[in-house]
Amino acid sequence: METCYKAVKTDILKQLRLKSDRFGFEPEITCKLARKGCRIYETNISYSGRDYSEGKKIGWRDGVAAFWHMVRFRFFD
Repeated sequence: METCYKAVKTDILKQLRLKSDRFGFEPEITCKLARKGCRIYETNISYSGRDYSEGKKIGWRDGVAAFWHMVRFRFFD
């Protein structure tokens, strides 16, 4: 779910009412696409992530927030 890139057909994307920004966007769009019955595919990409010395800012709190967003958009939206 937490990826660098997402590709969604325009007609499907226009049907979604998105609310989140920041890390909430990833679980929101994934949950809403899954609830619509859209097929989600994974594909390989070439990616070299940053480490903390290079400015990476994600931490364990972001994981907790992502979990909360998954629960929120799965059951309460």
